[in-house]
Amino acid sequence: MLSASELADRLARDAEAVCRHYLSAGRRAGNYWIVGDTANSKGKSLYVHLSGPRAGRWADAATAEYGDLLDLVRETCGLVDFRDVADEARRFLNEPRVSPAQSVPAASRRSDAHVDPLVDRPAGERAKRLFQMAQPLGATLADSYLRQRGILRAALHPALRFHPSCYYRELKTDETHILPALVAAVTDPFGEITGVHRTWLDPDGDSKAKIDDPRRALGGLVGNAVRFRFPTRGPVPVMVAGEGLESILSLAHVMPGMPMVSALTANHLAAFRPPNGCLRLYVAADADAAGRHGIEGLSRHAQSLGILPLVLTPELGDFNEDLRRLGPGRLIANLSAQLAPEDAQTVLSV
Repeated sequence: MLSASELADRLARDAEAVCRHYLSAGRRAGNYWIVGDTANSKGKSLYVHLSGPRAGRWADAATAEYGDLLDLVRETCGLVDFRDVADEARRFLNEPRVSPAQSVPAASRRSDAHVDPLVDRPAGERAKRLFQMAQPLGATLADSYLRQRGILRAALHPALRFHPSCYYRELKTDETHILPALVAAVTDPFGEITGVHRTWLDPDGDSKAKIDDPRRALGGLVGNAVRFRFPTRGPVPVMVAGEGLESILSLAHVMPGMPMVSALTANHLAAFRPPNGCLRLYVAADADAAGRHGIEGLSRHAQSLGILPLVLTPELGDFNEDLRRLGPGRLIANLSAQLAPEDAQTVLSV
């Protein structure tokens, strides 16, 4: 039986056929296959290398997702278990090839015996299913992990859950893992889940899992975010937006009255859409070049909407480092000096 890397290599040998089958809404452009996303939408965000040493590798510029063709099969078919992904890849490899003119969408070529209940559903629905499979955060390994980071009330946030056996595959090796994970729901302005963010954890400790990439996102992130204490109706006159999940959770720990969002990456922070009725938008800074890009992009967008952007800066590398090393009292004092007086009076708490 072929291993994961062998399956990926076999698929890469016929990368264009794989793309025509699973990403039929796309088109070839030189040595790339171009399409909107892994849900097979029209567009130009996702590109797949069709030849050369990177044949079969793909990346989505909009969501920061990437992988090989085995990952692409998993995403396009909405599969969760690696066994199902491998079975689908083997089925494709055993089918006779058709010419590009004869190529038809994947959904119409599957026999009833191979149809998965999530096949051809949008990425947001696949993310929603994963979040629904997770359990409440309280008294779990994920809760313990966050407490070790100084975040003591994370279980109060419905956007966070714990999955005890979340599938993970290393891109550079054959290794596959079933690991516990902190799962965060990415939602749109109406509270609908569009994606999830996973932080895989060490089952024997209170740290992240010892894998190459312990954080990954799935689904639609652009313009959306992980939301904390965020109303789904009515105006949000004042709020905080930032990049990292733990950095925003650290601010939420000492600012329990403030709506907040974590956009997860600097690019997605720049693309975040502030809610209607927002008057002041605090942008939580991270001390790196990518973080500055996100801050500047979101600030420009806020100003174009008539929203006042105000930057909150940590004393150390990020707000979680401030919380852990300096303590909540010092963090509150630092924030008090940066918030508008009316906001400092209503949201800060030890």
